[in-house]
Order: sequence, then structure tokens, then C-alpha cells
Amino acid sequence: MRSDVVRLFQTLPHPCGYFDGRTAQNIVIDPSAPQLPQIYDLAVQRGYRRAGGHVYHPQCQSCRACVACRVPVARFQPDRSQRRCLARNADLGVQVVPAAYTDEYFALYRRYLRARHPDGGMDDARPEDFARFLYTAWSPTRFVEFRHGAQLVALAVTDFCAAGLSAVYTFFDPEQQSRGLGAYAILSQIRLARERGLPHVYLGFWIDRHPKMHYKSRYRPLEILRDNAWIDLDAPSG
Repeated sequence: MRSDVVRLFQTLPHPCGYFDGRTAQNIVIDPSAPQLPQIYDLAVQRGYRRAGGHVYHPQCQSCRACVACRVPVARFQPDRSQRRCLARNADLGVQVVPAAYTDEYFALYRRYLRARHPDGGMDDARPEDFARFLYTAWSPTRFVEFRHGAQLVALAVTDFCAAGLSAVYTFFDPEQQSRGLGAYAILSQIRLARERGLPHVYLGFWIDRHPKMHYKSRYRPLEILRDNAWIDLDAPSG
């Protein structure tokens, strides 16, 4: 077999995680491909997403609701609400650290899942689930810690790619809801990308008017991937 050929697999249909009554399928890059660490950056630019060691893209038969999106760092300016979020969390320390398991991280992860996804199958996570879902040996993953003094209040799992930062997953203290830590994590990742001269922050998939996914459109300008081209969300259609 040619060494430059990478196989793609299509998953079996499974219940959609966003719309009741719909089924979903993904295209997955061969997780055993030795080239995966090298092609991951290109895959991110083409709208793929990472979960653990799997790099995937939705490929559903009758639905195209999931749209890859990214923030162009150089053009982003926080709006009034986002500036308030930045001010509200100015007392937090932010530090980029290697991706690794610790009891402190896992305790926060479990508290977050139990509060946000009760009875959803994720609320009884085990230590091995933490690593299997969030990072892998080959991925360019770093953890962005958010601390109030010594207390860990949030952690953003972030892949540092040449194309930009890919925001993989963020979890935070459910008792700190008033801080807006999810928004603050995105704003902090945009700042980190700007400091490192990286052009984009990839936010995964945007779903128009979906209560759990539409929030990404608050980070303007936002670029979306349509017909293999990145365009502004606000660009005229047609």
C-alpha cells in the first residue's frame, strides 16, 4: 500500500447528539495511520474535529446542520458583553501546561459532567475516560488552566496547531456560573493565539439556532466552511 494513502472510514448510523429523532454518521480518519500526527493540522483546516485519538467530520445522509467554524484572530474584537466577561475574570490566573491526568483535573471534570449532563451517560466518568476523550499521545494538546489563587476553576483542552488553536473541550466549576467561564475560555484562547501569531481559533461545529451550539456565532467575525471554502458567516448568500 502506498505510504501517502490514508484511509477514511464511515461510522454506522447512530442517534444524533443534537436533534431528537435524527441519526448521524461521521467520516473518521484511520486512527492507526502513522501519518495522522502530520496530517492533523491539514484536517483541522478542512473542518475535522478531534475526540481522543479519533479525527472526524459529520457526514450525515439527510442533514448538513453541523458547520465547521473558526474565529479569524486578527479581525476579532470583543463586544460589550465579552468585555464585561473579561473584566469579571481579570482576577484569574491563566497558564498553559502539558496535557496530563491529575486527580485535581479529574475531580473538576466529574463535577462539571454531573452538573451539565446528568443521566446523559457522561456523568459517571472514570479516570480512563478522561484521557481517552480529551487527549492522545500524538496530539499537540495543551491544557489551559484558569485559577483563582490556588483553586482550579476551569480547564480548556486546546490543540496548538500551526493553523491555529483548536478548542477541543472546556469544563469548569459548576458553582462559578456567574463568571461565564466558557466564554472566558474562548476569549483567552483567542488572546493566546494572537500572542503566538496564530491566525485562527477553531471552535468545532456551529449549528444555526441550536440552543447548545448557536452561541459560537457571538464571536464575530466568524468564518464557516461551506463547499470547501471558508467564508464569513455574515457574507451575503447566493
